[in-house]
Amino acid sequence: MSCSHLSTAWSSSALASSASSTRRRSSAPRSGGSGLVVRCSLRELRSRIDSVRNTQKITEAMKLVAAAKVRRAQEAVVSSRPFSEALVEVLYNMNQEIQTEDIDLPLTRTRPVKKVALVVLTGERGLCGSFNNNVLKKADTRIDELKQLGLQYTVISVGKKGNAYFQRRPYIPLERELEVNGVPTVKDSQAICDLVYSLFVSEEVDKVELLYSKFVSLVRSDPIIQTLLPMSPKGEICDVNGVCVDATEDELFRLTTKEGKLTVEREKVKIETQPFSPVVQFEQDPVQILDALLPLYLNSQILRALQESLASELAARMSAMSSATDNAIELRKNLSIAYNRQRQAKITGEILEIVAGADALAG
Repeated sequence: MSCSHLSTAWSSSALASSASSTRRRSSAPRSGGSGLVVRCSLRELRSRIDSVRNTQKITEAMKLVAAAKVRRAQEAVVSSRPFSEALVEVLYNMNQEIQTEDIDLPLTRTRPVKKVALVVLTGERGLCGSFNNNVLKKADTRIDELKQLGLQYTVISVGKKGNAYFQRRPYIPLERELEVNGVPTVKDSQAICDLVYSLFVSEEVDKVELLYSKFVSLVRSDPIIQTLLPMSPKGEICDVNGVCVDATEDELFRLTTKEGKLTVEREKVKIETQPFSPVVQFEQDPVQILDALLPLYLNSQILRALQESLASELAARMSAMSSATDNAIELRKNLSIAYNRQRQAKITGEILEIVAGADALAG
């Protein structure tokens, strides 16, 4: 096999590893065991080994950078908890106050669904395995389901990868393209919140769904669809199948080390809600207060989804770079074996030539 073919074999293997984020071993040529012969000069082999070594350093660095960013994403989730807990507590108690009333709030108003807005959260960069591909496949599947139901739809794309994907498909109606640079902030979630709020309240759409990748572990993330609007007055989080989770139930993830390896611990947390004091009096009608709280809660749910999506992307990048690093290590090993064997054969050949020349002179 020539050196050019060797380069192609390595490149395709590394790209396949990054695309699938699985630990596939490189299909690099082996000398002896696989029956393939590397036909390169010693100088070319040395150059190739140095190139693979540099690639390995880059992938190792990208893995460590992604790990550090996962920690920062985790800290962002933890730091936003006090506000979320206080908001859920007030929301719960407000519902206790008005549970006997027949309330009608813009964000909780249910009407026959004719048009659906689908908010799709993707990554800003590649080299993160199948993370973006899984989300976009889920979006295509949901769009096909809406078509079969005879419903109109529009897409709100968040993330450069999703924006590029939908731009190449002009037949998919695209409402807006948004980007989130770095760690998601309240400003980023507020831009999405304002857009879906205006679309729903103006009755341009009758339902808003949020599609994002839920962080499960360092090697797994699941694309899920959550119903954003209409909201439950109690702040329950519901999926498209109507399965709801109590707003007082939350889940945290922590990036830790176990036996020298990075791992994730998930913890379910129950937010304890204390009833309002009997002496508390409302200057405004509780319904008006709830009407002001629900947009804040909607914003917090979008921010949490952005944080989960970022953690999933970074974990996928860690896994992809780990696979690429393993492939580089194996390829270096194979190239070193081929280099040493060829060097040994060259030395042996030179010795034989010297011996043959000496025999000829002696004869």
